[in-house]
Amino acid sequence: MAWDTVTAKADPAPGADDDRPRLKRFGGSRLGGLILALNLLSLLILFVGALALNEWTRGLIEARQQTLTAQAELLVRVLGEPQIGVTRGDPVPVLDPIEASRWLRDNFIPSGQRARLFDVDGLPAADSYTVTEDIPGSPLPPARPAGTPPPQGAEKKEQRSARTAELARAELAAEIQGALEGRNQATVRMSENGERVVSVSIPVRHVEQVLGVLTLEAGDVDGTVAEQRRALMPFALVALFVNLLGSLLMHLFVARPVMRLSAAADEVRLQRSRAISLPDLESRKDEIGDLARSLETMTETLSDRMDAIEAFAADVSHEIKNPLTSIRSALETLPLVKTDEQRAKLTNLLQQDVRRLDRLITDISNASRLDAELNRDRPRTVDLTQLLTEIAGVYEAGRKPGEARLVFEAPAGDHAMITGRDGPLGQVFRNLIDNARSFSPPDGEVRVSLVRDESDPDRPVQVRVEDDGPGIPAENLETVFERFYTSRPRGTAFGANSGLGLSIVRQIVEAHGGRVWARNRTDPDGGVAGAVFVVALPPAAGRRL
Repeated sequence: MAWDTVTAKADPAPGADDDRPRLKRFGGSRLGGLILALNLLSLLILFVGALALNEWTRGLIEARQQTLTAQAELLVRVLGEPQIGVTRGDPVPVLDPIEASRWLRDNFIPSGQRARLFDVDGLPAADSYTVTEDIPGSPLPPARPAGTPPPQGAEKKEQRSARTAELARAELAAEIQGALEGRNQATVRMSENGERVVSVSIPVRHVEQVLGVLTLEAGDVDGTVAEQRRALMPFALVALFVNLLGSLLMHLFVARPVMRLSAAADEVRLQRSRAISLPDLESRKDEIGDLARSLETMTETLSDRMDAIEAFAADVSHEIKNPLTSIRSALETLPLVKTDEQRAKLTNLLQQDVRRLDRLITDISNASRLDAELNRDRPRTVDLTQLLTEIAGVYEAGRKPGEARLVFEAPAGDHAMITGRDGPLGQVFRNLIDNARSFSPPDGEVRVSLVRDESDPDRPVQVRVEDDGPGIPAENLETVFERFYTSRPRGTAFGANSGLGLSIVRQIVEAHGGRVWARNRTDPDGGVAGAVFVVALPPAAGRRL
């Protein structure tokens, strides 16, 4: 007996439809599109934030340079005028460093800026830090007690500071030299204390003569950029949140479902269940849902196959026991018989049982190999008209006296093209023809016709096999396709049929996507005139009968 199917984890989803349209996304993958979108979104957030900061910093520096340049140009115009007393000497004027310092103190004490004036030789003439109370640099560290050794790394720190100051002086000298040559200079460089400053150097002129250079520096760029970096932190936090959310979603929607499917597959492998059924996953319209539906279909198919094998084994056992029981009874009775006539009768019975047993074993072997043959052969386009013509020719060529004739009819000039395997299909029609001939009267006729029936648009190609036999009882029109079902007319040789022929026919036809059924043919008076077996098959793609 086949045992009831048990499903893993959950009951089947109501109304589940494996043929529902599947949504397509990136590369045909909904989950792939989700993963790509989440990763791109987090990168886009960081990219936009960094780009905005870079653009803002660049704009800030340019705006600062423009402001300093405008201020410096205004100052050098004033400094170049002899009337204010900053320049002296005639006809060759020069800057007066004392008057320049006094003038800068009285007229230009900027906040957050440093103004320096250099003479024509590039030597410092005035510095706004020396005429104001602002003290540049950072506060000094607290004093150490006498005799305390300097902290570790102090010497290296002083060396780095010295190198930084030397590099800053070299950059400033290059900037001053460019301005002394008459070119306005605008740069971003390092100051002596290691801070980044925006600096402009404008030559001070008297008419066309360069009297010196005015340098304006703004050192608030790093502070402003630091503020902008702090402003970028929300973007980074949002990107981090998106990545964490994406990881969580991948865990919830990919990792956990795959783990559940793996656990359900293990349940089937360990034979605690016969099929996988996870309705909440099967209803999903992504790859996980496809995988869940495919696994459910696969395990259900395997479960049905196991049930069929168990039922087939039970039927085979029952059918083989009948002739074996008869053989055993005949062998037990054979020593008791006393006449040759009785002994001959028992011997004939034994021969019949042996023939029946041989027929059963042969048909059972063919039926058991059928699935493997169907899976091994690759479907191809088959000309059904030519196949039936060849089969009919073989039967007519080998017809013996008294056997029914075979007549094949097909539309003239047309060829029915289907997709299938010509070997199993040939077995289908040979089984139907043999069955029809076995029920036909001596010298009767079996008619095979190939027609097109539009009542079934999916399977319009029909092959009909008709005989003139006694027909089929109405209650057995479906049971004739069951395994080991036999209902032979009186006088048929015992053991000549195993009851597997029509079962094999249905199995092959359904494997080709077709249908097979039986009905009775009636005469004008309404009586049964014979049986008709109809095989309906789908046409090959792009072909018509």
